[in-house]
Amino acid sequence: MAMEVEPSNYTREEQYHLMEDVTFSDSDLVSHVRDALKSASTDDNGIYSELIGLLHYNDHLKPDEVALLVTSLKAISGAVSCIDNVHHRSLLDTIFSMNMWSYGPDVMDALMELIISLAASNGKHVDLCLDMLVCNFIPPRRFVESLKSPYGIARKDRVLVRVHSTLEYIAGLVPLAPSRLLPIVLQRLPRVHQNLQEPAVVMFVENMFKLESGAIGELVGSKTLIMSVIDMLIDFDVEIGWDDILEENPHKGIFELELEDEQILDEDDDDDGGEFVRETSGQRRLWKKYVSDKLEKLDSLMVVTFEHLNFCKENGRFVEVFESLLQSFEITVLNAYKSKFAQFVIFYACSLDPENSGIRYAEFLVNMFISSSFPPLTRMSAVAYLASFMSRGRFLSTSLVVNILGRVAKWCSDYDGLENGNLNPTAHRLFYAGCQAIMYVLCFRMKSIIDIPRLKSQISAMPLRQIFVNHLEPFKVCLPSIVEEFVQQAKSANLLHGGTPIFKDVLESEYSRAFGGIERLDMFFPFDPCLLKKSDSFLRPNFVYWSMVQKLYEEDEGSSDEDVDVFYPDMNGAASGDADIVEGFEENDYLDEFNDSLNKMSITPKDSFLKKKFGHTPMQMPSKLRPSMSPESL
Repeated sequence: MAMEVEPSNYTREEQYHLMEDVTFSDSDLVSHVRDALKSASTDDNGIYSELIGLLHYNDHLKPDEVALLVTSLKAISGAVSCIDNVHHRSLLDTIFSMNMWSYGPDVMDALMELIISLAASNGKHVDLCLDMLVCNFIPPRRFVESLKSPYGIARKDRVLVRVHSTLEYIAGLVPLAPSRLLPIVLQRLPRVHQNLQEPAVVMFVENMFKLESGAIGELVGSKTLIMSVIDMLIDFDVEIGWDDILEENPHKGIFELELEDEQILDEDDDDDGGEFVRETSGQRRLWKKYVSDKLEKLDSLMVVTFEHLNFCKENGRFVEVFESLLQSFEITVLNAYKSKFAQFVIFYACSLDPENSGIRYAEFLVNMFISSSFPPLTRMSAVAYLASFMSRGRFLSTSLVVNILGRVAKWCSDYDGLENGNLNPTAHRLFYAGCQAIMYVLCFRMKSIIDIPRLKSQISAMPLRQIFVNHLEPFKVCLPSIVEEFVQQAKSANLLHGGTPIFKDVLESEYSRAFGGIERLDMFFPFDPCLLKKSDSFLRPNFVYWSMVQKLYEEDEGSSDEDVDVFYPDMNGAASGDADIVEGFEENDYLDEFNDSLNKMSITPKDSFLKKKFGHTPMQMPSKLRPSMSPESL
C-alpha cells in the first residue's frame, strides 16, 4: 500500500542548492529518481518526498528554479517504467495536477514529454494523461481576465498548441487513446449550472472544435463532438425562459422586442422618460444576473460555432459537418421544448452553402412532414421549421420555395379529411399545420413569386382554393393574423380563383385556440429574428425581416418608404447584386438599423386600407418574438 508522502520541508532555494552541490549526469539523475521511487514504500522516503516537493512549485520561479524543475521532470520521464499506480499515487497525483498555464515554455515542454512517456509506458496511465490534457483546455480562474490582453492571448496559444500536439502524439503511440479521449472530453464539458466564466466555457468549445477538425478528429469522433456542442447549446437555451429575457431590461438594445401586448414593456415605465424601474428583491436581482450571464455565454458559444462552420467551409469539410448538424437537429433540436436560439446554427450553416445544404435542409423538412412514419408532433414541427426557413432565408431561390410549397400543397389537397372530415382542430392538426405553413411563406414570398411569370403560373396552378375553402375551414382555425395577411396578398395576386370568403370576424376563435393551444404565447415560428446581438451579426446579411418585404396590395397605394423589396438569389446561386445588398448590412450603423428592424418586424397592412376593407384595426403578423415555445403550441 502506498505511503502518504508530504512534500519536502526544504525551501526552493535549499532544494536547488542541495542539487547544485552535486554534479549529475543524465543517467545519474535518472538513477537518483529511481532510488527515490524505490524509497516511497519504505520508512526512509525523504528523497521521494523531496522529489514531490519540487513539483509543487509553480509561481514566480527564478531561472535556476526553472532549470531544477525542468531537470526533475526530464529525470522522471527517464524513470517512468518504475512508476507504480499504487505505490507512487502521491507522485502521479502531483504530476497530473500540474497546470500548464502556470509555467513557461521550458517547463511546459518537459511536462508534456513526461505525460507522453507515462501514457506510452503503462496503459493504466493513459486515461489520467488524457484527462490532465483536457483539463488544460481552459485556464485556472486567476488567468481568465488576462485572456483579454496580448500577453494572455500569447499564453493561451503557447499552452493549447502543446496540448493538442501532445494529444496527437499520444494517439500515435497508443492506438486506443482517441476512443478513450471522447468520453473524457464529454465528462469535462461545461454544464449550465457550473459557475464557469464565459471565456472559459467558450474556450472549452473552441478546443472541442480544434480537436474535431484536427488530425485525430475522425478517430476521436467528429460527429459526436459536433452533436455534443449542439446539445450544450440547447441546454443553455432552454435554461433561459422568455419571461426572463423580456424582464432582463426591455429598453436595452437587443432585448427591445415588439409584442402583441406592448403594455408588457410599458407597465413599469415611469412618468419622466420611460426609464425601466422595478422593485426587486435581492433574490430577483441575482436571478436576473444569472439569466444575463447565460445569455452572454450562449451568444458567445453560438459565435464560436458559426466561426467553426466558416472554417470547415473554407477547408473543404463542410459537407460532412453539415450531415452531423442535420442529424443533431433531428435528434436534439427539432422537438426541443422552448428552443429559442440554438436552431440558428443550422440556419447559418445553410446560408454558407445554399445550393447544397439549403436545399438539403428544405427537402429534409418537407419529406418529414409528408411522411406518415413520423409522429404527428414531429411532422408539425418539421413543417413549422420549413415555413420559417423558407420565409426568412434570403439565400433560398424563389424557384426552390415554389417547388417545396407545391409538395406541401399537394399533401394538403390529397388529405383524407377533405372528403370525409369535419372541422376539428385536434383531429386535423397536421392539415392545419400544412395550411398555415403555406400561408406564412406566401406572406413573405408572394411578391417575388408573382414577379416571375413561370413561377406565377406554378403557384396559380396549385389547388389553393381547394385547400383553403372547404368544410375544414382552415381560415377559421389558423392564426388569424396570418390568415388576414395572406388573404390580402392572395386577392392582389388573384390566387384564390372564384372569389374569397368574407371575413365577418377575424379575431381568434375557439377553433383557432384549439389548434394553437389555449395558453399559446405564439405560434411556432422558430426562425423569428434572433435576439442575441453577436450571433445576429452573422445571420443578418442572409435574413429576411418583415420590414424588408414589399406587399402586393401596397402597390395599389404606393410602397411605403420603410419597405424594401427583398432580393432573393437566382435559380442556383447568388445574383450579382447580392454582394452590394449584403455589404449594406455590415456598416457601422448596424445597431441602429438592427433595433429599428426589431421595432418593425411585426407586420401590419396599412390601417386605412384594412379599415376600408374590413372595418377594423388589423392584427399583427406573428413574426414578433414572443416566443416559439414547442410543437405542442401548435
